[in-house]
Amino acid sequence: MNITATPTVDGVKVVKLPSTDLARAVRWYVEVFGAEPELEFADDDGVVRGVSFLLPGSPAGLALRHDPAATAGFSGFNPVSWAVADRPDIERWMDHLDAVGVEHSPVIEATVGWLLIFRDPDGIEHHLYTTATHGIDHGSSGYGRPYTGAHLATA
Repeated sequence: MNITATPTVDGVKVVKLPSTDLARAVRWYVEVFGAEPELEFADDDGVVRGVSFLLPGSPAGLALRHDPAATAGFSGFNPVSWAVADRPDIERWMDHLDAVGVEHSPVIEATVGWLLIFRDPDGIEHHLYTTATHGIDHGSSGYGRPYTGAHLATA
């Protein structure tokens, strides 16, 4: 067996999320994130089942696919945490979400930074998480801690 070094990735190209109502989701992501529709994907009958977007300020794109069955598995789940610089950015997002009528959490003191949570029309959670850290060690259940691997079974 020839063992090689694990190749690396350059980043995230696209975050793809399911939707039960593509038109509603497109409007929401445009309004909330300022997403700029770039491509649409039609099936053999010409029905558009997907849209991809550019996200201003983000190297990653966003794609939506009409897939009601998959949406059920994502409801209440957060498949992605969007990076923002610091707590003042979280507060600007709170103001923006209030202005567009999107319910959100208060600012949360998360494991290493500040966090804001809100849901899209299909119930998919979006987390805005700061890259700035707060230096607070919560040391309690539900917060991250340094990885030890202790939970792995030994052979």
